[in-house]
Order: sequence, then structure tokens, then C-alpha cells
Amino acid sequence: MKNILIVGCGLLGSSILRRIHKKKITNKIFIYEKSISNISKIKKLKLPGIIVKKLEEGVRKSDLIILCTPMSEYKNIILKMNEHLSKKIIITDIGSSKIETSKIIKKFLRKDIVWIQGHPISGSEVSGPENGKHDIFENKWCVLIKDKDTKKKHLTMLSNFWNKMGSKITIMTAEKHDKIFSITSHLPHLIAYNLVKSAQDFEKIQNYDLIKYSAGGLRDFSRIAASNEIMWRDIFFNNKQNISKAIDLFIKNLNSFKKDINSKNDKSILYKLIQTKKVRSKIIKLKQDVSKPDFGRS
Repeated sequence: MKNILIVGCGLLGSSILRRIHKKKITNKIFIYEKSISNISKIKKLKLPGIIVKKLEEGVRKSDLIILCTPMSEYKNIILKMNEHLSKKIIITDIGSSKIETSKIIKKFLRKDIVWIQGHPISGSEVSGPENGKHDIFENKWCVLIKDKDTKKKHLTMLSNFWNKMGSKITIMTAEKHDKIFSITSHLPHLIAYNLVKSAQDFEKIQNYDLIKYSAGGLRDFSRIAASNEIMWRDIFFNNKQNISKAIDLFIKNLNSFKKDINSKNDKSILYKLIQTKKVRSKIIKLKQDVSKPDFGRS
């Protein structure tokens, strides 16, 4: 791939930009960014890449296009790109839900254009190009979506790209992806938002200044709840069916805990606590986190 266009240069877009440059993956990197603030930051940071004022300018010059925008922008971007796309081009994205975006792609993208959906499992609660890191994808999973029309050669090309970025590749369907991440990512974020909102509501009702007494639990949930609101609105709406089922399961288990607490069911609650505790050990064993106490904070 000679030239790459990054559409949207926030946290992950700028991290992709930094990594491509560091690993010398391509000849030229083009950047299309709508935010005047982000453009100013990119220039101030002297990030590598050529900023294009018009989307079509970058599209015509590129072999690979990577969408790093909120998923609610996909339709408009596709409609702007369509007439300028070469048949040899490959498009991918980094969106966190896939079924609904698959429908948008199939409905609006030109039928002779290849789009393979991607999802690098990386990120942070902070946003903006100033927070990007070149090593954010190192040894992290990147999911590539395969459907009945996906050709092996295109999947291989994109797999090779993400391997060069430092990622480990796994391939699955959009349906499987959205079911998995409704539990591992989407529900935890929703719980974090709801827990922080509950703390705010409790503070108002009781008239207590409780936030300054935030223990580790609320503190860590507040970090997750500080994530980009537009991105997470899009994820919740795009994966609503799977997230709704995950919420139902969570409520069922929460009610079970409530029942054990009210009845002081020692045996039942201890079993639950011991079994769920094992997940942390498994996460560390799979090298998804470090074993240092307090998430490795110094």
C-alpha cells in the first residue's frame, strides 16, 4: 500500500498515524479531519502526514482508507467518497459495533468497492490527537470481519497491515463480534456511566458531598465513564439488541446478589464472589493486563 488516508484524526486516528510513520508502512499518509481544533493540534504537534482540505482529494490519492470517525458519520462519508473511489482501493474502519454499520456499507457504498470492517481493541477514556500513542496497538487484538463476499486476498492484505501495526489478528462475523463486545466492552461502559450517574443522584438526594470520598471502585468506574460521549452513544444505538440482552442478564444477576444479601445467604454469595474472582486471574494469564496491584498505578 503506497498511500493511506486516515479519516478522522482523534485518539485512535492519530495513534494509527504515528504507528504507520514509525514503522514506515507506507509512502504517504493523508489526513482528513473536520475539526478545526484537531487540525490545529495536529499542526502544533507536528504530526507526520499531509492534511487535505477536501475528502475527495485524499480519496483519489490513496490505496487504503481507514475511517476513524464516529459511526454516525459513515453514511455521509460514503456518499462523499463514492464517485472518487478507485476499484483497487480498500476501505476499513475501527468502529466498535458492526451489524448496523454493515447495513449502511451495503446500502450506500458502491458495489465494486472493497470494505473490510476492523476493530482494533485499543483505546482510552481520553480523546484528541494530543493523546495518541504509537504503541497503543502493540500486542493487542484486532478483529477483522469476514462475510460471504469477503475475498481472501483482501483479508490477507489487511491482516498484514495490522500485523505491521503490532496487533494480533482474529477473524469473525459481524454477528459474533457484536455479541462478544456487548458483554466485554459495551455493558461495562454502560454500567460505568450508570454507576457514576447513580452517585450523582445519591449526592443530590442525600445532600452529601460524597464525590470527594470516592474509593477505588467509583474512581475506576469514573475513568471509564469519562469516555467520548458521541462514540459511546453510537455504539449503544448500533448494538442495541445485543446490549439490551446483556442488560437483562446483568439485572437478573444483580437481583440474585440482592436476594443473597437480604437473606444473608453465606454459601451462595461466597460461591459467586470466588467464581467471579477467577476472571481477573484469567485476564492476567492471557496478558490482557498486568498483575500489579491497583492496575499498575505507582
